[in-house]
Amino acid sequence: MKKKWMFLVLVAIFGMAFAQTVKIGLTVSKTGKFNVESVNQLNGIKLWQKWVNDQGGIAAGGKHYKVELKFYDDESKAQRVQQLYSRLISQDKVDFLISPYSSGLTAKAAIISEQYGKIMVATGAASDSIFKLGYENVFQVYTPASRYLTSTVDMIKAADPSLKKIAVVYEDSKFAKAVATAARDYAKKLGLDVAIFEGYPPSTTDFGPLINKIKASGAGALIGGGHYSDGATFARQLYEQKAPLKMIALLVAPASDEFAQLGDAALGVAAPSQWEPLVKYTQSCGPSPQQFTEMYEKAYGKEPAYRAAGGFAAGLILQKAIMDAGSVDAAKVRAALDNLDITIFFGKIKFSTDPASHGLQLGHEMVQIQWQKKDGKLVKEIVWPLAAKTAKLIYPIH
Repeated sequence: MKKKWMFLVLVAIFGMAFAQTVKIGLTVSKTGKFNVESVNQLNGIKLWQKWVNDQGGIAAGGKHYKVELKFYDDESKAQRVQQLYSRLISQDKVDFLISPYSSGLTAKAAIISEQYGKIMVATGAASDSIFKLGYENVFQVYTPASRYLTSTVDMIKAADPSLKKIAVVYEDSKFAKAVATAARDYAKKLGLDVAIFEGYPPSTTDFGPLINKIKASGAGALIGGGHYSDGATFARQLYEQKAPLKMIALLVAPASDEFAQLGDAALGVAAPSQWEPLVKYTQSCGPSPQQFTEMYEKAYGKEPAYRAAGGFAAGLILQKAIMDAGSVDAAKVRAALDNLDITIFFGKIKFSTDPASHGLQLGHEMVQIQWQKKDGKLVKEIVWPLAAKTAKLIYPIH
């Protein structure tokens, strides 16, 4: 009888240990076109897992939940994403989800998340459209695409209230066009004349004809771009052809460290970024920007890009919601996410609770970086918003 009692005690202990694990599922583009960005995002998520587990797990309701990650390679393919998220939920029995990288893949994962009623924290996905479908379980980390370049327009207006004309030239892709369209509409509201609003094919390598149009338009500033390859080529040719622009701000490319390889063509070029290591947010929970950066550099031997920061932020947001809920019960965690209004190392986080845009990120704002010279070397400096700046904006750049 005593042996039986001891056996039941051991079973209970092991059962409690098993119950105190929270399993989080996601897919990663270990292969395919999103490989670099997605692996960066995964690095951030894995660093969060280590950070929280080293502290004993997520404290909620008198328990500590160790984090277990389950992920598969989605190969950057939408069809595979849907298959794998269904598998994560129905076979792997994950408790919560984190999105894949990119708006396109996240849109596919969101369908499965909603179908099964599983909470998904969406990072690496800026599209507004995902959050206009009435979903109740998907929560966005990034600043939405509709606000990607609006702060760029604010920055330019603040630097030069007399500026009358701007050019908006963008890669003809779904994301870049959505960002550019929102920036154009916002610029018009501020009284600016959008002298050019034009897309270019993603495969463009010769921007000469487009640059001639920009010169002829009389625009004093240029915003737009798309991804790294086209943006870097565009910036280099603008410099070579001496485009008379007071400001150039492009998506994606200037936010990458590799942009410095352009040399003088990079000088003065700005970009919106979801996060930069130099930001000075005062966080209400989690590590500081400096602490996160130091942890990442120690783990991976390099400075974190904003995609890695977004991965860590996704985990931290889910952790805070579980702690606030005092439970891993989905309904309670969902309610905690709805009520979340915090500042973390990544910036302010607050979600829309309007049924027409539920889960859309309302709190987080883009920072603007600009390539400047410091001690003879090209460096990225934060120039906007003023509360986060590390250097004064160079304006005009020519």
